[in-house]
Amino acid sequence: MDYRIQDNGIDADSFEAIAQLAYRESGLQLAAEKTSMIQSRLRHRLRALSIPGFQAYSAFVCSEEGRDERRHMISALTTNVSHFFREKHHFETLKGVIEKRLLPRLKTGGRVRIWSAGCSNGQEAFSIALTLLETAPELGDMDIRILATDIDAKVIEFAKSASYPERLISGVPEGLLHKYFIRRTDEDEMCFQANEKLRNLVRFNELNLLAKWPLRHGMDVIFCRNVVIYFDVETQNRLWPRFHQVLNPDGYLFLGHSERIGDPQSMGFMTDGPTTYRPLQAHGNKLSKPGED
Repeated sequence: MDYRIQDNGIDADSFEAIAQLAYRESGLQLAAEKTSMIQSRLRHRLRALSIPGFQAYSAFVCSEEGRDERRHMISALTTNVSHFFREKHHFETLKGVIEKRLLPRLKTGGRVRIWSAGCSNGQEAFSIALTLLETAPELGDMDIRILATDIDAKVIEFAKSASYPERLISGVPEGLLHKYFIRRTDEDEMCFQANEKLRNLVRFNELNLLAKWPLRHGMDVIFCRNVVIYFDVETQNRLWPRFHQVLNPDGYLFLGHSERIGDPQSMGFMTDGPTTYRPLQAHGNKLSKPGED
């Protein structure tokens, strides 16, 4: 039987069904003007399932039988673009936080937890790890961990490999490449494998930000950058209080360059630099900055 895609595009009803499903499952907003891009990203799923058209695909993925396919659909629709040390000012801020706040706590036996929420291929998480080790090499032997999560199981598996082809390693200074990565050839392509000291700082797990967060400890720093831009305001406003709840009182929340908390104070935050937020704390009838008497 010929399972080639038989239609030329996605019909309005199928698009609406897929858009509503993507929103319910992951908070993704699929705009009608992005129809051609969505078709392009989903065509390989039709081929993989031997489904001849988008109408049949939308019926399948929305059915109980297609529950497992929903993860593949979200993976196909999600943009996983990142690079090392993206938006460098956040890592400069992190370096100061390590020196002034986190390292003194660790030296007295405390713990530190950092969350890369929406970690994509892992470049952000390893950029955090590189910043930690370059700021204080002894951190690798202390109670500090980076939790890196993403909704896409495929990128999590890639990140766990900690191996990056040359085209994905841009942004890492040559000195750090020699110090923390092992150069090797994989299927005739030059790759850079993160060394054990770097890998030991990071734990990768699949996680949907709209689902339950199985976090055992409060977070000292949260990176959630270039993620909420795909959510509508209502979904964003459901996330901010959840981030506030898991963020320690003196913690930091970093967002992407085009992302903002619309009304930070109403969500319990204050701005502290470009796309950088800190929790406000309640004292009597007023809100104050962390550390303010």
